[in-house]
Amino acid sequence: MSSSSQKPRIQDIIDVAESSDAEHPSSGSESGDPDQTSQPTEQDATGSSSKKKKKKKKSKAAKALNALKGKKELPQELVDRVLEGVTAEHGENSPAANEEAVRQALEQLKVMDMLKGKAGLGGRGKKAMGEHKFWATQPVPQLGEGAPEEDGCIEPSRPREEVRQDPYPIPKEFEWSVLDINDPKEIKEVYDLLSLNYVEDDDASFRFQYSAEFLEWALKPPGYHKEWHIGVRVASNKKLVAFISGVPITLRIRGNIVKASEINYLCIHKKLRAKRLAPVLIKEITRQCHLLGVFQAIYTAGAILPTPVSTCRYYHRLLNVSKLVDVKFTYVPRNMTLARMIRLYKIGLSPSIPGLREMEEKDVAQVADLFTRYMERFPMVPEMTIEEARHQFLSGRGDTSPSSATFRRPRQVVWTYVVEDPETHKITDFFSFYSLPSTIIGNTKHNLLEAAYLFYYASDVAFGSGADDDVLKKRLEKLVGDALIIANEAKFDVFNALTLMDNVNFLEDLKFGAGDGLLNFYLYNWRTAPLAGVTAIDGVSAGKGVGVVML
Repeated sequence: MSSSSQKPRIQDIIDVAESSDAEHPSSGSESGDPDQTSQPTEQDATGSSSKKKKKKKKSKAAKALNALKGKKELPQELVDRVLEGVTAEHGENSPAANEEAVRQALEQLKVMDMLKGKAGLGGRGKKAMGEHKFWATQPVPQLGEGAPEEDGCIEPSRPREEVRQDPYPIPKEFEWSVLDINDPKEIKEVYDLLSLNYVEDDDASFRFQYSAEFLEWALKPPGYHKEWHIGVRVASNKKLVAFISGVPITLRIRGNIVKASEINYLCIHKKLRAKRLAPVLIKEITRQCHLLGVFQAIYTAGAILPTPVSTCRYYHRLLNVSKLVDVKFTYVPRNMTLARMIRLYKIGLSPSIPGLREMEEKDVAQVADLFTRYMERFPMVPEMTIEEARHQFLSGRGDTSPSSATFRRPRQVVWTYVVEDPETHKITDFFSFYSLPSTIIGNTKHNLLEAAYLFYYASDVAFGSGADDDVLKKRLEKLVGDALIIANEAKFDVFNALTLMDNVNFLEDLKFGAGDGLLNFYLYNWRTAPLAGVTAIDGVSAGKGVGVVML
């Protein structure tokens, strides 16, 4: 998964650029689609003359958008004209009215246009995106195919004897290696490789730092296969230089139960990126899955590949504001002081929900049942057995000795809390989050960004008689609000969440800010219509198409 730092009101900038484009479809659409309709503009309180002036500014931005087609770089003219439109729309004191924010928002809009199949801001339409030579050979939906008439696999399953029996060839200076995650030496090798070479933000300021405890938790769910932890070593010195993993997952996709693999942690040493190892790693993990009768997979990437089934946006709730400003994860807006910003994001001192406590072994069956019922509300979700729920929500608790810290234990990677009715002892709600810190690159004062990520949650409020979205929204605000308090007490710097499940309901009210990171979800050898993520689709609200949290 990729994440990135919070940017000031990026959606304001995108709204200005998109509305500019929509008001002038002939210049904003590659095909000049006659079905493209203009977006309504907000009534200007100062009168029609000012409104016309704004429209004129937006027209300039639209012309600049059109001029960008076929160009890789964002021209200064475009940035200046969109900045002019943002200033007119939101005022010159708006946090969004600065050149850096405009550039980053336009880059994000470029990605969203690519998802929509337009040439978009970067001029990369269907033709350019179709140049993925490797993915063109794989059973994945190709760009521009459109929604399928019915869901199902792209290629049929095959008996084991028809699957390639030998590993794929790699350059002679390398050799394949199956990693033993139970061996502390080998798991440290994976940790070292990921820590120095895995996902970074666009500015190369932060890089995920997966702990050995995290990797054990993520890579060893019930029924995991050792053969799905695949590495590449240098033949001469046995140094681990590449890795890819899969773990078994049962997905429900629009009513279809699919036995799949969750593919993750594809990582190649920075000095070997030109060796074209990624395609062969993907083919080898696919071969290993096929040998065990698994022919579908789910995976995520920040990059645009053929073809996302959904795209979600990262949101960030600031906790340790001073540190986040120091490391340039965020910054103090022009119309605010650091002291005021700290007050704005201040967290409560203690959780407020009666009956809230840490999850225990005795709660596993109830939590698993509540999770299953709650997740029936989303089209794509994992199906968990009781053993899988125990692993996901309890196995990463760390040192559980009585002397352990109240809110954060040594070696802890997952936090799960339940709400127990004191009279019936029924578990009515639960929430969870996990720890995934990032190395801070090039900062002399801080070397680690402590980040919590919202995991799974559920509430029986969703099933009550007369329950509606507003009732559930208020309950989730309380639950995640208490999660923020616990994360703050556990000394996290930031709390991250994606626009999936019911998250969109509470992100704004709990002062999460939109980041500039997008996460694309992909299905291998399975076709289904796009699912609601960053935007609503076919009447399904934003976020509510996806119920899978990838580690």
